[in-house]
Amino acid sequence: MIDIVKLSKGFGTRTLWSDVTVTVNPGELLALVGPSGSGKSTLLNCIGLLDRPSAGQILHAGKDMTQFGRREIRHFRRDVLGYLFQNYALIENATVAANLEVATKPQRSARGKAGMAIAEALERVGLAGREKEMIHHLSGGEQQRVALARIMVKKPAVVLADEPTGALDHANATTVIDILREMSDAGCAVVIATHDDRVRDRCDAAFAVHENALVTQAPTKPEGAPAEQVSAS
Repeated sequence: MIDIVKLSKGFGTRTLWSDVTVTVNPGELLALVGPSGSGKSTLLNCIGLLDRPSAGQILHAGKDMTQFGRREIRHFRRDVLGYLFQNYALIENATVAANLEVATKPQRSARGKAGMAIAEALERVGLAGREKEMIHHLSGGEQQRVALARIMVKKPAVVLADEPTGALDHANATTVIDILREMSDAGCAVVIATHDDRVRDRCDAAFAVHENALVTQAPTKPEGAPAEQVSAS
């Protein structure tokens, strides 16, 4: 689904990370771990075509997306990608339903079918019946769950999630992890930037980002087993 080949990113004289090579396949749930400031969010932004790497390739369907123009980038974000941002990226002066309806427009869903999909997604994230509430009236954790429901409605092939459990209590964090796991099991390629061991331990593999070093693949522990620190070689 996504092949990252010898990717590097720097700012001025500082190299954030270099020679990153990772393959993300359909049906895989991958964790991106590392200390604060190591560049996890920047790597997600490069994959999501919100930022450009300094060197290397990001391949999708055999095409190098680092060479995409504005139209190709727009089509990838619209047709392929679902992005769960750390700051939610919702329309604050709109209702919950209006925020989710945005995700139904690319598919040109029939109104009744779209409404049903929105209701089902909100129920799954524990926000049933909240369609008419304004986003700015919701807590941070509720907004995060609305953002996840929006991705569920869109049904993308690739999902990038930046600290998706950071604003959530244990029960809601478990729900979010379960949903991302379900999306992966259904064939979606999912990459999660996280410092949450609960998330890491549910993933198929983890990658550790360290300053000026590679992203290194390591198998995660079976669910319930103690997590170990992943280090780059």
